[in-house]
Amino acid sequence: MRWRNIKRSFTQQIEPVNRPTVLGSRQRKGEQAIWQRRFWEHRIRSERDFNHHVDYIHYNPVKHGLVMRPVDWQFSSVHRYIQQGILTPDWGVGCVVDIPDATGYE
Repeated sequence: MRWRNIKRSFTQQIEPVNRPTVLGSRQRKGEQAIWQRRFWEHRIRSERDFNHHVDYIHYNPVKHGLVMRPVDWQFSSVHRYIQQGILTPDWGVGCVVDIPDATGYE
């Protein structure tokens, strides 16, 4: 409810002429084209949960076919983790990354 109110307030401050065009199901549902769909809030509940979510973020570009290895994604924080010695440069290559199925889809 909190995010709904924040988004509504922000959207109302944008002049209608400056808003992106709303089409299809968004139009039928009265949604604006400003916000990403399918957002959900997730509270990190433990260090293990945090690590699963970080792994999910690091591996996501590989999962979606954007790169072959996590280290190949230049914008990734995986580089910081490698510099700090937390991960090796070959992390996520040729092995199964232990990310629970629900991670990233809460």
